[in-house]
Amino acid sequence: MKKAASPAITRVGPSGWGYSDWEGIVFPRRPAGHGHPLELLAGKFDTVEIASTYERPLRPEIARLYLAKVAHNPNFAFTAVLGRRFTRERCLDAAEVAEFKAGIRPLMSAGRLGCLVLSFPWAFRFTVENREFLIQLRRAFSPFPMAAEMKHASWLAEEALGTLIDYRLGFVNLDQAPHAGAMPLTSIVTSGPACFRLHGRDGRYWLREFSGESGRNDHFYPALELEEMARRIRRAGAFAPGTFVTLTNSAAGKSVINALQLAAMLREHESAPHRAVA
Repeated sequence: MKKAASPAITRVGPSGWGYSDWEGIVFPRRPAGHGHPLELLAGKFDTVEIASTYERPLRPEIARLYLAKVAHNPNFAFTAVLGRRFTRERCLDAAEVAEFKAGIRPLMSAGRLGCLVLSFPWAFRFTVENREFLIQLRRAFSPFPMAAEMKHASWLAEEALGTLIDYRLGFVNLDQAPHAGAMPLTSIVTSGPACFRLHGRDGRYWLREFSGESGRNDHFYPALELEEMARRIRRAGAFAPGTFVTLTNSAAGKSVINALQLAAMLREHESAPHRAVA
């Protein structure tokens, strides 16, 4: 007898966890070295984004440690941000690619990697040159599951979306502050799971984007904004084998609070009785 397919899971969680201002808010104050944040987060969420990989590759032994810390949650899967060396500095050096892949491979081998997120800057518009670079980058990181986060609206062109479909690249649906040429709210699925990243709607988001300065996302999503996103997430999730939703508003643990709220909204809708529409 053929085994029934598992229902598609919508996973919601924060981006990163190593933030000093989470102590006493997200995590209890405790002596250094006592426990690991992932153990607590994996008890609350089915996904967490590994944000540190944007700055430096993960070491394989650290990836295996992460796997051990989330082992108690059978539904848990990570997402991870591809390094800025590749998406911002356009590096395709074989040794650096190999190092990054080696660090992430234990997660994929364990079936715990949802996707690698390719977070491109607003300046990365849909052009012949950038399309070719995206294809080369996809080939360099084959066979890892990947999803492209495009901040510029030019990537909504039919040929651009066709490129993502042809090369098995997911589309990251963004929530970001409004700006000229910025990617609007979408509910698009091109390959693999539906993907969403919620960056907030504070205009300072673009100051950080254009200046390259570091800074924490301090936007807090009110209920109406979360409900709007929940509708888009459900719409995209209906056409995907699963869904990953990541919140990056990490300042003072806001991403954790909003992720819990959003996950509750999505669960409540799933458990509510469906009414026939006349």
